[in-house]
Amino acid sequence: LFLAVCAVGIGGTFQYGYNVSIINAPTQHIHKFLNETWTSRYHKELNPDLLTFLWSVIASIFSLGGLCGALIGGSMAIRLGRKGALLMNNIIAILASILMGISFPTGLFELLIAGRFLIGLNSGIGICVQPLYIGEVAPKHLRGGLAMGTSIFLTGGILTGQIIGLRELLGGEKYWPLLLSSSCFPAFAQLLFLPWFPESPRYLLIDRGDELSCAKALKRFHGSSEYQREMEDIRRECFALDGEKPKKPWQLFTDPGVRWQLITVIVMTMGQQLSGINAIYFYATYIFEQAGISAEKIPYVTLGTGACECLTALSCGLLIDYVGRRYLIIGGYLLMTLWCTVLTFSLTYQDLYPWVPYVSMMSIFAFILSFGLGPGGITNTLTAELFVQSSRPAAYMIGGTVSWISFFTVGMLFPFIVNGLKQYCFLVFLLECSFVAAFIFLVIPETKNKSFLEIKKEFQKLNFGRN
Repeated sequence: LFLAVCAVGIGGTFQYGYNVSIINAPTQHIHKFLNETWTSRYHKELNPDLLTFLWSVIASIFSLGGLCGALIGGSMAIRLGRKGALLMNNIIAILASILMGISFPTGLFELLIAGRFLIGLNSGIGICVQPLYIGEVAPKHLRGGLAMGTSIFLTGGILTGQIIGLRELLGGEKYWPLLLSSSCFPAFAQLLFLPWFPESPRYLLIDRGDELSCAKALKRFHGSSEYQREMEDIRRECFALDGEKPKKPWQLFTDPGVRWQLITVIVMTMGQQLSGINAIYFYATYIFEQAGISAEKIPYVTLGTGACECLTALSCGLLIDYVGRRYLIIGGYLLMTLWCTVLTFSLTYQDLYPWVPYVSMMSIFAFILSFGLGPGGITNTLTAELFVQSSRPAAYMIGGTVSWISFFTVGMLFPFIVNGLKQYCFLVFLLECSFVAAFIFLVIPETKNKSFLEIKKEFQKLNFGRN
């Protein structure tokens, strides 16, 4: 089970985190490449506004690719199987790496844009299909910890991208095309290791009706002596679904039996993206400068933020099956609310006392720790648990679409919010975190150690009333 989580993670959410992270290091080098290419092609200087536009397209086309990936990820998981969809997804990553790698020697920045779109497509599919596979292969008493593999590999990807992007490694001017094309290595790793592992047992029995292959897969994952209990659980779910075909995303919106599960996924996904984590990273450089850290050393301090996220994802993975989902995610949002308050005060009185910048610095790390311990990891885990087999792929398509639209919206609007509200922008995030914490407290039951059918019954009261 552990090795299966590693095999799906390396080509899944690791790619998402890695490709979000590596684009920051070569910003100046890509600007220079755009200028030189434009001058040699059109024999005139590139207009600064057009340069900004081209750079914003290169950076944000990743989100558009991710949105497209989220829209097709669920359908791929149904048609090709969870494992088949992940394997096919690596072809997209390898093609994207080739396009980004040859953009500089060919002098075609359009290939860079196409490559970023394709790697976004790969990330969108991966972030949709990987938690599906992990949620379906894990036994219920380990489901939370194994599902945290999604978040652990995502944060591991961010940290790896920050390290590889250092100027001493591939962040220098000579090597930035290699940096952008290095995402082919996780793809090759998954193509090498994932074929050794079985398809999702739930997919094999419920979607394909292949009981023999399901039993063989369960024996591989749970051992010959332990697999029967999981087999019975899958059979019960199969019987309850009574041959129901996988649903399309639009069918979930008209199904009263999943009304509150769907609202929950939308609120949690938007809450995760709009929680202020992007604001924290935006303000990090300014706060580190105020604390007296030189500009040359800031990239190394920023590694600490990536390490923080990675550490809390690992901690959450160890705690989730003991503490429960509700306590961790509500606690995470409440702590983020607290650190938003502290940051607002410390940024307001930044120049009053010499020790205040260090309070801001501490708050940044505390906010990242709080995010990783709750919202960062548990959102994807709960999406897998709130739906039965026929609705789960469509739920991930909807959740993924909401996530990528929110990600894109934050990227577009955030600079205006910061410029308009300055440090008081954290009051907006404070209100948002408080609202999501209250919603989860009132709506979401604890899902620890419960089967998918038991969780569905918990929501029956909300969806159809007490009777």
